[in-house]
Amino acid sequence: MDNTLTIILGIVAMLLPLVVGRLVWKRFDQYFGRNDEAYMDTLEYFLKKLGLTILIAFILLWIGISLVFSGSANP
Repeated sequence: MDNTLTIILGIVAMLLPLVVGRLVWKRFDQYFGRNDEAYMDTLEYFLKKLGLTILIAFILLWIGISLVFSGSANP
């Protein structure tokens, strides 16, 4: 049962950053777009959007995997 729970939580910990990253990508325009289409079409804006999405997804992945495997070291 312990291995099954670890596997299920590991899958959730890997899928959660994908879901949250998708939400950040879609809502980034509402928070930082400033309703300026010319600004939203620039490379600078795209790189900020991409960087923030990757950063948040990576942090969530790191925390999730750390939590899942923190207790599995004990035999």
